[in-house]
Amino acid sequence: MRYDENDQESRNVEDRRGQGGGFGGMPGRFQIPIGGRGGMSLTSLIIIGVIMLLFGINPLEVLTGGGGGQFPQIEMPRQQETQRPSGPNIPGLPGEGSKTTASSDEMKVFIGRVLADTEQVWNRVFKSFGEDYKEPQLVIFERGTRTACGVGMTQMGPFYCPLDQKIYIDLAFYDELKRRFNAPGDFAQAYVVAHEVGHHVQTLLGIAEKVQGMKQRMDERSANQLQVRMELQADCLAGVWANLNHQLNDRLEPGDIEEGLRAASAIGDDMIQKKTQGHVVPDAFTHGSSEQRMRWFTAGYKSGKMQSCDTFNTDDL
Repeated sequence: MRYDENDQESRNVEDRRGQGGGFGGMPGRFQIPIGGRGGMSLTSLIIIGVIMLLFGINPLEVLTGGGGGQFPQIEMPRQQETQRPSGPNIPGLPGEGSKTTASSDEMKVFIGRVLADTEQVWNRVFKSFGEDYKEPQLVIFERGTRTACGVGMTQMGPFYCPLDQKIYIDLAFYDELKRRFNAPGDFAQAYVVAHEVGHHVQTLLGIAEKVQGMKQRMDERSANQLQVRMELQADCLAGVWANLNHQLNDRLEPGDIEEGLRAASAIGDDMIQKKTQGHVVPDAFTHGSSEQRMRWFTAGYKSGKMQSCDTFNTDDL
């Protein structure tokens, strides 16, 4: 993507790195050692639980990895013990945060510019039909953080919380996307942000609330199918943004769309299931197959119109 030093970053990026946000020794899954050598006593656990409640964190949600992400759960690479001391490290409490690297700072700048582009595009789109676009916040965190939807954890992948209208991203996800799922490239990163912003657009339009209400009255299989339509629409809206953003800002370079399609394919439900369990269970899909995700992103990109993103009234997903 074409960006230079004169391109503005969004003011709606909140960087929570270095504030803690996780617990020492936790790679992808959350564990607290209890008792024994190097473990924590029951008294210590109770004290930590009380502290977490004071800061609005549900200890049970943390223990079970609560919350929900819009991208499939991905096991993140294990960090070396020397990178983070053991013990509690909760936002707002004393504790040593992780050190940021030059590459992660560059990625933060890039994401800030992508978010600014989404704000420009969606402000214009909403204005075109007489509505105001309320810009979302994007939170960069490490390992774990508080959200209005529960505790957000790294292994959830990037996600959008409609209750606080914020997007949450651990930048380590992009390394995993590149390394494990063979989906590198700056536009692959932009596609992830655009997809989550698509969920924000759905929230502002009342689509998310309606879908959530319908899912509560359905069995699990039917609810999953409806959620797939929700996710595919967000992919389509990401494609609409890519089209309009290029018209406004001339951002796309050769190979960018292919990078986005490669990322969409890599995180399709069928691809994820093959990698994690060795077989595909379509009834358990919640985001759509690789082919579906690529097709709906392409539909939005080719048309540049929201009308092309009606995934709820078609039999051909």
